[in-house]
Amino acid sequence: MQKFFSNRKLVIIIICLIISFGLMTLSVSVRNKRSTPPVIQQFGNDIVGFGDRFVATPMNGIQHGFVSLKNLLNTYQENEQLKSKVDQLVQTQVKDQALEKENKQLKQQLQVGSTMTSYDKINAAVISRTPSSWASQLIINKGQASGIKKNMPVIAGQGLIGTVSEVNKTNSKVVLISNTAENSNRFAVQIAGDGGKVLNGIITDYNDDTSQLIMGNITSKEKISKGDKVATSGLGGVVPKGIYIGTVSKVGKDDYGLAKKVYIKPAADLHDIEIVSVAVKE
Repeated sequence: MQKFFSNRKLVIIIICLIISFGLMTLSVSVRNKRSTPPVIQQFGNDIVGFGDRFVATPMNGIQHGFVSLKNLLNTYQENEQLKSKVDQLVQTQVKDQALEKENKQLKQQLQVGSTMTSYDKINAAVISRTPSSWASQLIINKGQASGIKKNMPVIAGQGLIGTVSEVNKTNSKVVLISNTAENSNRFAVQIAGDGGKVLNGIITDYNDDTSQLIMGNITSKEKISKGDKVATSGLGGVVPKGIYIGTVSKVGKDDYGLAKKVYIKPAADLHDIEIVSVAVKE
């Protein structure tokens, strides 16, 4: 026992530990009773907080710098891509203007006036469409006062939907391309096939279940593929040439197996028509 207490260093260590535990206990009890920590603890916390800020501030600055540099590089690349697209758009516009000017000059040189592909548009809204004639006709809010005339083609969205069948002073009746009545006008169309070959025909029927137009009585051996574009041919003398109608969805045979039947998916939604454009020949 005397040897144990004769070791002065060990005694000093034990005393320091006892004092440290006592200070820690006192500090905890004081902290629990006070709303703010003691002055010494506050000083220590301030020193630690200052050290954290001293280290974190430059690190955050470096991190934000890298992020800003990355964003700047991305912005630069996007800007270059947009400038390239703008340059291409300007070139396309200039080319279109040159082609339009050249087309007018050629018409003047050849003394050709308006062609089957030349037309302007008059926009109109659908004001009436009854359930009993839903697939055959509708009424628009433009008429003779707006320059509408009978047999003018009517377009909705991307494709042809019909022609004007009756014109009043302030409204007009439109017969739809899906009209299957025997006395309705048939639409002369053409299919642009592979290799620039063109197949002409007329719309003969409409399948309401599949919402497809039918081009029947085709005896030509020209190859027709799914996805071929269908447009007006202008051969009827009423509807201008080149108005888009839709695409070929299927090619089949008629009931006798002698002629082809081409099923066409219309570009316009014939069941949902609110705004239309009437094509006026120039």
